[in-house]
Amino acid sequence: MKRASHRSAVLLFVVVALLCAGPADAADKVRVGKAQGTAWTFLPVDIGIDQKFFARQNLDVESANLGGDAKVQQALAAGSIDFGLGSGPGMAFIAKGSPAIAVAAFAGPPRNISAIVLEDSPIKKIADLKGKTIAVSSVGSLSDWLAKQMAIQEGWGQDGIRAVPLGAVETSIAALKAHQVDAVVLSTEMGFALEGKKQGRMLASMDRYAPHFITHVVFAQKALVATAPNVVARFLKGFFAGIAFMKTNKKETSEIAQFVLQQSARVVEQDYDFEIGMFIDDGRFDPQAVAALKQSYIDMGTLKEKPADDVLFTTQFLPVRP
Repeated sequence: MKRASHRSAVLLFVVVALLCAGPADAADKVRVGKAQGTAWTFLPVDIGIDQKFFARQNLDVESANLGGDAKVQQALAAGSIDFGLGSGPGMAFIAKGSPAIAVAAFAGPPRNISAIVLEDSPIKKIADLKGKTIAVSSVGSLSDWLAKQMAIQEGWGQDGIRAVPLGAVETSIAALKAHQVDAVVLSTEMGFALEGKKQGRMLASMDRYAPHFITHVVFAQKALVATAPNVVARFLKGFFAGIAFMKTNKKETSEIAQFVLQQSARVVEQDYDFEIGMFIDDGRFDPQAVAALKQSYIDMGTLKEKPADDVLFTTQFLPVRP
């Protein structure tokens, strides 16, 4: 009888202790939006989720594909995402009043963007593009600026090519196949995919025309930076742990890329070999690249004057040490 009473007392003690302790600390849920769901360079967030790098930071990360820098900024402004993965040129939105701020740079010169022609095109080299019609995503976009930089640096002048804004990738590819444009400036991974189908051919990647540049950054809501800096710091640790993993694990990275990007093993392995060197290890903003980025805002007519560094980004969380 005494033994039964003792067991009851112990059980009661355990129940009371559990009730007092309450539920285990739940992971902080954060939402991140990608400017493009099919971009190989946005894989670190998928790697971070798959390999539980975010979970180790007590974060529950939900990822969404949004379709462009403008939509990333709109989602940040609406409060529907906490973090955005977008382009360096997209930082100009901040100078125009976006409630976001860049908190880390994660990809340098644009090896992920290339000039692409049809497989049977008479255009065999970059010099053959002089005077040709080239599809870009939109007026003032990164692809538009890169196409014009190509013309300037090749000695043709800014009007040495005719840039045509066609919007969606599918529209540009359709125009190329219909011979309505001579070339397209699109993602390198699309170039590899077209080459694999013997439908297209890459002439050159655009990093040769922007050797000092910031192609991609992590944006965060300014309110989140102000009220929950620890969440921002932990997200960046998980994200850059994903980059570190990618740099040393080609096989696993390519397997995840096949699933996320819906591309063949051959294409994602080509993506890996060609683009892995773009990644920045610690999120820091290279001053020379920042200067080139600011000049691009003026060249594209996005801004009338170059903004100060602290308008565009914060170094509060840098360098990131995953």
